[in-house]
Amino acid sequence: MFRAHMSVTRIWQLIEKRMMSCISVHGKLPGLQRAVGEVRRKSSFRQSPLLTATPVRALIDEQISIKGRFLSQNYPVTVCAQMHSEEGDLWEAFAHYTTNASSSINLTSDHSVGGSYVGCEPMGLFWALEPALGSREGLRLRKRNVETPYIVKISLLEGHTSPSEGQSNELAAVTTERWYMAPGVRRIEIRQNKIVGTLFLPPGPGPFPAMLDLWGMGGGLLEYRSALFASRGFASLSVAYMGHKDLPGPPHIMSVGDSYFKSACQLLQDHCQVDADRIGVIGLSFGVIPTLRIATRIGFKPSCLICINGPVGSPLLDEDGKNKMFESDQKHWEFDDRGYVSFRNVFLPDNLPPESKQKVKNITCPLMYILGEDDLCTASTENADLIEEALRSAGKSHLFTRLSYPGAGHLIEPPYTPYARVSLWRAKPEKLFTLWGGHPAPHAAAQEDAWKRILEFMETHLRR
Repeated sequence: MFRAHMSVTRIWQLIEKRMMSCISVHGKLPGLQRAVGEVRRKSSFRQSPLLTATPVRALIDEQISIKGRFLSQNYPVTVCAQMHSEEGDLWEAFAHYTTNASSSINLTSDHSVGGSYVGCEPMGLFWALEPALGSREGLRLRKRNVETPYIVKISLLEGHTSPSEGQSNELAAVTTERWYMAPGVRRIEIRQNKIVGTLFLPPGPGPFPAMLDLWGMGGGLLEYRSALFASRGFASLSVAYMGHKDLPGPPHIMSVGDSYFKSACQLLQDHCQVDADRIGVIGLSFGVIPTLRIATRIGFKPSCLICINGPVGSPLLDEDGKNKMFESDQKHWEFDDRGYVSFRNVFLPDNLPPESKQKVKNITCPLMYILGEDDLCTASTENADLIEEALRSAGKSHLFTRLSYPGAGHLIEPPYTPYARVSLWRAKPEKLFTLWGGHPAPHAAAQEDAWKRILEFMETHLRR
């Protein structure tokens, strides 16, 4: 009996050897000789090229192994990834490789020599995705429905080519699924006590440590980071605080204040599957302001804070933390030669009204500040400096951790997802595009490292 992992070619070789031994014992047997000839003919067949992705279903923050086999030696090939966003836009990335002595490629160890990225980048086909040539300007990829995956087709093409060059000879292909929500995670819509949010619970009875998840001034209800937290064992409540139809007031004004965030924290504390003594808060961009207010003003004591590229205050906040229309004051807006706007100077500490700055010296829990050194939307380095100095002056230096990433921009999100250096900020009354900053490879490296450090920080301060 042949072992299951033997190749087809090896099996044919063993059959031929057995047949030849029969011929040598019994003399010339024409039928047997014809069979041997047939074996030789079949064993000379080359197997078709094969492209594999392992695993084909994975969480968005998991690496997958992509390999091409049964090619020729020193053979130029292109590996191409394509997927459609939920809005129907085509995103793609590609990379050029040359097969090795074993007639194969392995993206985990081999180097791309051209295309969307160069060098050894096992997940480059995912983080380098960008809108296809001719797409709408200013696209940014964000998952709205976390109960469905991104479907990514990966193709192995002959020669060094690009998708924009038209028809290429496809040698092999495989389809992968990229999920934010692991099997067993529960998604619960929240519309109570005026809170607009979504709660994600890991599989099992709990109680679980939890995070309150706050996004930026773009508004709406974004769930994908919370879904991923729950997939990693943390309950997470993502809340909308502006730009949502179920919230009061105009969409571009933050009409809720401190009492709203206090209610969100209370909702988590009261939930029977949440550990009320182990709740952290994470905020990105403008979401850093309510994150800091929660820790210093509303009487709630979080176990930890994670702040990503955000300011300590805003010139538009009132005493209760509500926000006027952002575009009512454009004094510190900066436009480049294409008309794209940077909000960086708006949030320089020197440009913030003193009364709007959060009293970070009153923070009593560990705080990790993550910044991209090429952030063009917020003066992140200067705000991190201010927080660090305030805690140092209060004798609390031990509470502060800074992660600083050269070449990374504003939108530091979960790993292996494409970044946007610029995207559409508003469509009316005229289109306005905002600059986020960052460069593809260093930003991707920042997202990968920052996510790992975020999970470690949460493990340390919410589980132990």
